[in-house]
Amino acid sequence: MLIKLYNDNPNPREIEKIVSVLRDGGIIIYPTDTVYGIGCDALNVRAVERICVLKGINPQKSNLSIICNDLSFISEYAKVNTPTFKLMRKNLPGPFTFILPTTSSLPKIYKNKKTIGIRVPNNNIIREIVAQLGNPVLNTSAKTKTADEDIEYITDPELIFEKWGSAVDIVIDGGYGDVEPSTVVDCTGDEPEVVREGKGVLM
Repeated sequence: MLIKLYNDNPNPREIEKIVSVLRDGGIIIYPTDTVYGIGCDALNVRAVERICVLKGINPQKSNLSIICNDLSFISEYAKVNTPTFKLMRKNLPGPFTFILPTTSSLPKIYKNKKTIGIRVPNNNIIREIVAQLGNPVLNTSAKTKTADEDIEYITDPELIFEKWGSAVDIVIDGGYGDVEPSTVVDCTGDEPEVVREGKGVLM
């Protein structure tokens, strides 16, 4: 199913439909402020496992990340000290992934590496979905590992639907996506460290 939504005013009925699919363990492709993402209810282990199979991800070896709708719930899923929280508050919502230690609120599938990536994208569509769901959404890129992947197939929602439509439950058309991923900031050490330069410039 392909659903068109507008970032400045997402249709509440369509959001409700998407949230219902997520609650049933469904997988969606959605816009962010960087590349399109593939996700599910981050607390639904079976749905997370489905995505890991779909993307060829080994959860024991890969860094998983989740999307929160704002900063208020981050401490439920990750351990955040005061300097890190201040840094996140300055830069979020925005194109950043902050790597933090996990808490016991996350299912076991996330705890093998003891860290989690946290995203609060500057995109109203996915943040409204997360807000209505009441749980974070797993965040992984709709890009594949193929080096010569046609750029239109990761930026044009209709082509994304053509490629992934049979493998996921909903593709959200939120307009053309970006090609540059988020900037990844590791906050597990004494000082924050940018481990991947992406779209965001840390303030």
